[in-house]
Amino acid sequence: MTDQKISTRHLIGIRDLTVADIKLLLETGKQFKEVLQRPIKKVPSLRDVTIANLFFENSTRTRMSFELAEKRLSADVINFSASGSSVSKGESLLDTVQNILAMKVDIIVLRHAAVGAAKFLSEKVPATIVNAGDGTHEHPTQALLDAFSIQEALGTIKNVKVALIGDILHSRVALSNILCLNKLGAKVKVCGPPTLIPKYIESLGVEIEFNLQNILNWCDVANVLRIQTERMELQYFPSAREYSQFFGVSKNELDLLSKKIVLMHPGPINRGVELNSDAADSEYSIILNQVENGVAIRMAVLYHLAGHRMSS
Repeated sequence: MTDQKISTRHLIGIRDLTVADIKLLLETGKQFKEVLQRPIKKVPSLRDVTIANLFFENSTRTRMSFELAEKRLSADVINFSASGSSVSKGESLLDTVQNILAMKVDIIVLRHAAVGAAKFLSEKVPATIVNAGDGTHEHPTQALLDAFSIQEALGTIKNVKVALIGDILHSRVALSNILCLNKLGAKVKVCGPPTLIPKYIESLGVEIEFNLQNILNWCDVANVLRIQTERMELQYFPSAREYSQFFGVSKNELDLLSKKIVLMHPGPINRGVELNSDAADSEYSIILNQVENGVAIRMAVLYHLAGHRMSS
């Protein structure tokens, strides 16, 4: 692996990464993906490192992906779930983490419902913090694996037209993707109902399109985002059926396009709402590639953060 280092000792958000950092992580991810194709899929890179996965929100893909990445790197792994823990008895986030750090943990992978939770911890504790999603703010490793997947599918990211379709308002994936893709020179547009497009979005250098057919005709890559009903306190559209009618992506719509586009989704999919099964399981889809690439990219992130920690 390369001796180059990323410029930050934590991964709080894409905002904190330079273009060189992102390119280094993508290149290292490529090397680790090759490792994952071998009969023995393990390397001793993090053999003396202890990592705690602290998930205060439900997660299947991200948690399993991080855990597998850690084990592929030979790290010692501790898994923590808020349900059934002392958090349910009123223990604070900081107290929980400090108790875990007393067990000599080096890196904390944190998912939390509160925006800024990862940054807060990075300023309070000596461990390296990896943000696995904080509220509706950022999800940096998802953006990195999405960028990796686009580059793998199309050979480049620069000048690629990427559409983010769906619930932009509540999506930490959307924000991290926009920041990452802009830094790598892609062209980004968002599409969804006006009620699910945040007012500030154009200040991030993206354009808005409210017509699904128009944006599918424009883009090279369609990254369809989940409708996050668990974060909605208001009714943002009349019904799931009506949303699907105007913004749901089907294979028939993809077949009618003048060019073949790449279809993505960060998961989990609300089948029949934002994405029909015939599209999700079609030849356009690289959704399972994203899942596979997630392990390689998270290996790259942990490898570089551990190296930064040991050399500082």
